[in-house]
Amino acid sequence: MKSALIEAIEAGELTLEIPGEIRVERPKSRDHGDWATNIALQLAKEAGMPPRELAESLAARLRQVDGVSTVDIAGPGFINITLDAAAAGLLAKTIVEAGESFGHTEVLAGHVINLEFVSANPTGPLHIGHTRWAALGDAIGRLLRASGAEVTNEYYINDAGNQMNVFANSVLSRIHGEDVSEGGYPGEYVKELAEEVLAARPEVRDMDRDEARPIVRELAYQAQLGQIKDTLDAFGVHFDVYFSEESLHSGGHVRGALETLRAQGHIDDREGAVWLRTTDFGDDKDRVLFKADGEPTYFAADAAYYLSKRERGFGEKIYLLGADHHGYVARLKAIAACAGDDAEKNIEILIGQLMSVKGAKLSKRAGNIIELADLIKWLGTDALRYTLARYPADSPIDVDPDLLQSKTNDNPVFYVQYAHARSRNAARNAAAAGVDQSSFDASLLTHETEEELLSHLGRFPSVVSSAAELREPHRVARYLESLASAYHGWYAACRMAPSVAEDGTAEPVTDLNRTRLWLNEATAQVLRNGLQLLGVSASERM
Repeated sequence: MKSALIEAIEAGELTLEIPGEIRVERPKSRDHGDWATNIALQLAKEAGMPPRELAESLAARLRQVDGVSTVDIAGPGFINITLDAAAAGLLAKTIVEAGESFGHTEVLAGHVINLEFVSANPTGPLHIGHTRWAALGDAIGRLLRASGAEVTNEYYINDAGNQMNVFANSVLSRIHGEDVSEGGYPGEYVKELAEEVLAARPEVRDMDRDEARPIVRELAYQAQLGQIKDTLDAFGVHFDVYFSEESLHSGGHVRGALETLRAQGHIDDREGAVWLRTTDFGDDKDRVLFKADGEPTYFAADAAYYLSKRERGFGEKIYLLGADHHGYVARLKAIAACAGDDAEKNIEILIGQLMSVKGAKLSKRAGNIIELADLIKWLGTDALRYTLARYPADSPIDVDPDLLQSKTNDNPVFYVQYAHARSRNAARNAAAAGVDQSSFDASLLTHETEEELLSHLGRFPSVVSSAAELREPHRVARYLESLASAYHGWYAACRMAPSVAEDGTAEPVTDLNRTRLWLNEATAQVLRNGLQLLGVSASERM
């Protein structure tokens, strides 16, 4: 397409600047050809001609390209391109040769993104409320990287404030064999933390409680944070940075944030307190940064944290927050604006809805929550992550454990993983029959199921890039299900291994058998690549 534009410009037919990115995508309907683009509509105004006229000019040049069968103009100026069988079939070889990189693009190259998600308090185990963002946040990060962005997964540790003192007092009570006081953390896991603290520093039992408290607090905090990291690791979720809220206070960043925001002209000193005029940028009320007694508020830490991300070189900050955090959207965007940033460009806030699991039991260790670790043991990482990834973040989910554990086509994760396992079994059978990849003739892939399968395979890069740009991993999951369906249809219709007669003699291996093996391997590669983006394994056998 770019060559057609250059030729038209050099011939004097067009006067315009060639855009940095020209989108050519796989249409959803095969009736619209193998590839489609709206470039004529995009450039018509600059070219000074009707979109359809521009499309006809480009189509005339595209029809001269080797491998192009037909070029049609649809509607106001969409260009639909159909390739001949040989050109279309070459995609299978391209995918196999690209391997793990197929589907990766550079559409987000140059974007430096801080992606913060989960960020649970280090005072107890991860629970069902953290599960959805753990799966979606990690998948979004994978998609962004696959689309060329530089991404840092970050976990904000809420290790400051009174909650940490309550946590320390709860562990101290257990160390002394006492019940936890009202308002403390009563779970059995607190007893386990107390035992860990005593194993490391047995002398704390005999120390004055005020003297012991900071020691207990630090040891219990590190032990609990370690358990959180272990659970995330079991869920396949990894963070590049664990950022301490306490470091904002001890490092002077909260006070530094005040001076930065004051320099921007959005600070008011009134009623003895220090206020940030967030109403200047759409918040429902101004926010207190420092109370009249000089103590910083939680909001002050939020402001300092945002500025810390900016100072660390992150031009874009994505926050993934729970369903009860809608009120944070306006105030966080107001922080960005008060700091002099573009609240529409430099900060993005995604709100996830709640999930529930039928029949889930409260944790025996924690008492009043459903632990993520228990869900992993019960349902498995693959089933959980795939299920959470296949729905938009803003839709509630009610997970059916019986479906997730079933080995039927009604279970989406089983359906997709089975397609990959079937491709591996088919490859083993083909190898046993003497079929290898020593030759490839794309013109032989003419069966209607092969055309359908190739069409699905060709859509993968655009699905990945759109899922990344829209922060919607469910697009990849739904794509994989449609690809699995196309593969199962092809598998049923087209033989990869030679037929065997009743007397046991096999037909000779042909280039069609070998080329179909390439198509089989291409499909397996895309299934693997797609599942990897969702943090789900590709099964070799099922």
